[in-house]
Amino acid sequence: MNRKGEKLQQRTIKRPVEVVGIGLHKGEPIRLRLEPLDADAGIVFYREDLAMSIPLSPSSVIDTRMATVIGDKEKGFISTIEHFLSAVYAYGIDNMRVIVDGNEMPIMDGSSISFCLLLDEAGVEELDAPKKILRVTKVIEVKDGDKFVRLSPTDKASFDFRIKFDHPVIGEQSEHFEFSTHNFIEEIARARTFGFAKDIQYLQSQNLALGASLQNAIGLDSHKVLNPEGLRFDNEFARHKILDAMGDMMVSGYNILGKYESFAGSHNLNYQLTSKLLSDSKNYELVAVQALQSRAFAKSFA
Repeated sequence: MNRKGEKLQQRTIKRPVEVVGIGLHKGEPIRLRLEPLDADAGIVFYREDLAMSIPLSPSSVIDTRMATVIGDKEKGFISTIEHFLSAVYAYGIDNMRVIVDGNEMPIMDGSSISFCLLLDEAGVEELDAPKKILRVTKVIEVKDGDKFVRLSPTDKASFDFRIKFDHPVIGEQSEHFEFSTHNFIEEIARARTFGFAKDIQYLQSQNLALGASLQNAIGLDSHKVLNPEGLRFDNEFARHKILDAMGDMMVSGYNILGKYESFAGSHNLNYQLTSKLLSDSKNYELVAVQALQSRAFAKSFA
């Protein structure tokens, strides 16, 4: 232990693992394989069918309308990475190769819990290099009307999300999440994505969301939840928005020490936030965890 803080090394996975799941948009099976990488390699996505690597960075983002998409529209891309990346963020994985044989990640059950189980199967390996994180040093905010996303300096990482939908089941919801791997698994990882039946019908008419079903999303008509089992949490919708936000923050390539706040945020606003954060070195410090005064942040990955 360091007198200033808790020592924490960079992380990868102990062994390769793979799983097959349905892609949300094409509705076809996607094979996902995770492989360890050395220190300072980062998270690297790889389209096996195209022999194409895509490094994880805001500069790799090409679309944020329905999901976070990285790559190149002409050469190849990978869509819907945020649910997977939220689990990567929660487990503190710094270096890993993420291999898929199609243009999207498998949707699994619409949450992150399957990816958590996959990372549990792979195991976490500490590397001989200090873990570095982005410590927010000034308030960064992106607004769109009354919608906003914001990062503020703090000694404890947290996420606050508030949503408001004109729907009897959703209405106005909020969730406050104190970040730790354990808390993520218990409070956030199982929260599923959601969609409205009328929107799904339109998307499927455009050959999108062909894999969407009540097995991988919360479905809503104009009055009620369509899933026979109901909701996993009373405010599952707000919790899923935190899940999305964590995945979108991981696009920066690092865990972030800061307070994230949002009202009605989106993938696009999150993308703008990480881009704005990294656009000016006065906004953040890239620091080794053991250099932090706060030991709580390091212990959150225990």
